[in-house]
Amino acid sequence: MRIKSQADFYSGVMFTVVGGVFAIGATNYNIGDGARMGPGYFPLMLGILLALLGVFIMFQGLVVETVDGEKIGKWAWKPLAFVLGANLAFGVLLGGLPSIGLPAMGMIIAIYALTIISSMAGEHFNLRDVLILATILAVGSYVAFIWALKLQIQVWPTFISG
Repeated sequence: MRIKSQADFYSGVMFTVVGGVFAIGATNYNIGDGARMGPGYFPLMLGILLALLGVFIMFQGLVVETVDGEKIGKWAWKPLAFVLGANLAFGVLLGGLPSIGLPAMGMIIAIYALTIISSMAGEHFNLRDVLILATILAVGSYVAFIWALKLQIQVWPTFISG
């Protein structure tokens, strides 16, 4: 059987492998049953669903004819680096790095850094639009996590909040 869409086939392989690994890893926990779910129940079901979705996508990549076979292109290194770097910066700014003496900068600064750095991954960068988005995300996160859920997350850096 010939692969008719490389992009679909290999993304289905990825989904199947990741779902299978999560499902197998979930068996290390107590699964329980539908009425009394254990800590491994949700990851097991999610892994199984992801693996089944992957099998469906693989099948579609083998059956559905495409014009050019949807070849897999080159890796997009710039977006990959910026998105991973933005998440790393968010974690470091939110929690700090005590081993090197970097204090936690708080949720607001971490969200602004995450938004600005990750937006550089795209083709077009408009600082005004990015700052508006970051403000909306920061206010929404404050309302959801601090005000509504009453979570104890540092909002501002210690040199501002004391």
